[in-house]
Amino acid sequence: MRDTPAELPRGPLRPIELATGAVMAGLTVGLITVGSLVPMAAALQLVAAVPLGLLAHRYRLRALVTASVAAGLVTFVAAGIMPALGVFGAATLAGIIGIVKRRGGGLPAVLALATLAGVGWGLFSVGSLLLFARTRELFFEAIRNTAKGIQNLAARQPALEPLGRAAADLTDALLRNWWLYLGGSVFLGVLVSAIVSWFVLGSVLDRLAWLPGSDRLDAPDDDRAIGPLPVTLHGAGYRYPGATADALSGIDLTIHPGEFVAVVGHNGSGKSTLTRVLAGRPPTSGAVSRPGSAGLGELGGTALVLQRPESQTLGVSVADDVVWGLSAELAAEVDVDALLAEVGLTGMGRRETATLSGGQQQRLAVAAALARRPALLIADEATSMIDPDGRRDLVALLAELPRRHGTAVVLVTHHEADASAADRVIHLANGRMVDHLARWPQPARDQRRGPMGATILELTDVRHTYNRGTPWEAPALHGVDLLVRQGEALLIVGGNGSGKSTLAWIIAGLIAPSSGRCELRGDPVDQQIGRVALAFQHSRLQLQKQTVGAEIADWGGRATGSGAVGRALDAVGLDRRLAARSVEELSGGQAKRVVLAAMVASHPQVVVLDEPLAGLDPQGRAEIVELLARLRDAGQTLIVISHDVADVTAVCDRTVHLDAGVVVETAGARRPVGAQPAPLLPGRPETVWRLDNPPHNEPGSGVVR
Repeated sequence: MRDTPAELPRGPLRPIELATGAVMAGLTVGLITVGSLVPMAAALQLVAAVPLGLLAHRYRLRALVTASVAAGLVTFVAAGIMPALGVFGAATLAGIIGIVKRRGGGLPAVLALATLAGVGWGLFSVGSLLLFARTRELFFEAIRNTAKGIQNLAARQPALEPLGRAAADLTDALLRNWWLYLGGSVFLGVLVSAIVSWFVLGSVLDRLAWLPGSDRLDAPDDDRAIGPLPVTLHGAGYRYPGATADALSGIDLTIHPGEFVAVVGHNGSGKSTLTRVLAGRPPTSGAVSRPGSAGLGELGGTALVLQRPESQTLGVSVADDVVWGLSAELAAEVDVDALLAEVGLTGMGRRETATLSGGQQQRLAVAAALARRPALLIADEATSMIDPDGRRDLVALLAELPRRHGTAVVLVTHHEADASAADRVIHLANGRMVDHLARWPQPARDQRRGPMGATILELTDVRHTYNRGTPWEAPALHGVDLLVRQGEALLIVGGNGSGKSTLAWIIAGLIAPSSGRCELRGDPVDQQIGRVALAFQHSRLQLQKQTVGAEIADWGGRATGSGAVGRALDAVGLDRRLAARSVEELSGGQAKRVVLAAMVASHPQVVVLDEPLAGLDPQGRAEIVELLARLRDAGQTLIVISHDVADVTAVCDRTVHLDAGVVVETAGARRPVGAQPAPLLPGRPETVWRLDNPPHNEPGSGVVR
């Protein structure tokens, strides 16, 4: 939902406006700077108004002004005065189109605003040349000399002499009345550009109108002193704008100082919505009482660790991120090294945050939260991206916070072991508190139904170093050798930072290894983009279209019709009616299935899945494991990277262990019926199973849910 004019708030810029403005300003700087400095990329300047137009379309004028000033100053430093003026020109058009679109106006409103803007830019142009008289005279003298040179060249040919003389006379006339011609041409240029932008930029904004633009953590100002605990919810409920049902309903709950509370429930049960209400967002029904303000992000207030840690990573270095947003005095009081050691990031203060794995970013988010010494720490699936050992350590750390610091901890989790460490457990189902949940299913081993084929993917001495040759180089892989067979399901495991995601990107061909070979059927993978499909940890990042059907059809190519979309949905166990649903309405498990359906439609030779079970409840994990078994049995080659070893081994034939960028162990996850061990690479400990007698389908086999 985007804000309507009546809903736009007053006062200082909100966090969502600042964050969106920073991102859009950065995009504008990049487009203008590259377009002005690289001759072949000049067309990029034509689309520079799109980011700022989206900002003007969604938020207040002051957000656009702030972002434009920041972008203009940065562009001036990077590229000079003319590109900086280009930023402000793009902001003018963006503001006109965005504001008119938001207010529901039409072309007459655009013409009226463009007239005012044209007069303003015309006066600015004339005034600038009047103010800088010496620069003006030098500029005019250069024009006169150019015209005189053209006249002299034309005089060499009698037939062209009149044209040369006319050009010189026209130049003199224009320079004598330069203020009139300059102001008029600028005015006309703004007017014409606004009309063109109304149809071009306006259509882009219309297509982007479905994207969400609200901040789910936004809360009204609370002038009371910070006092988040004890917090009591009295019949609290919450319904998101535009929704037809409550995400939460009738919640009666009290969180006391110094207790550890776990919140469990299936995907879509309202757990994350509950954390937002506890963090200070007012409910739409019922009431919330606490002695003071929630103080979200403030010292001694409420700290919130989100499921996607990259959305909370702001500092360039790890140490900077821990104290980001604190005053210099408060930052100086934080023992950064001790906090990093406490969350398992010992000695990593100088590392760049961009080089951290997902699990390491999750740990960093917890450290940054602890730096604010919160009275209430809310961790929304904070353990979802962390390896099993790290998960146990982090849960133990959270369990100790009430005793050591008096901090109340609310942990949202799908893992039974995490919940068992809490003082009490809150069960949510369909937005309501219940006494207990149904028994959580566990995936069972699924017998392979078909043989594996010949080698399809080969990695030989693959090494990779990020930022190689710079002071910031970070080695990730150190000589990985691996063979993968057609139809094999391979599991890659390892601790956070072991190189799993880097290996996934290399296998998918998205980055080339620094040295060594990664080949698909004998040719480098990075020269066969699309033959290996990669499913990201966060599936929503891969869904770019408005509806499920449009997303799958886009992956499949122009020849993908509704029939192919339906068959892809069938392959992943989704109802065909889901094709018409917006991707914004998908649950986490549905989003993962839609990405897999899109991959089915694109017919890749290998599918790489990076943490496919992260953030899913036990039911969702069992369903995804069952889906992977079906894809494997259909002959799809799967490479799965996961911390959920106990679940994923149910369908994987072999497990590869990575440690600090090196394969330290490779073993069969299980031995298929009729298989005999065969060496994968001479001199290596790696093993696969050779299927001399393919197993028969056995009754009752399959994933137990």
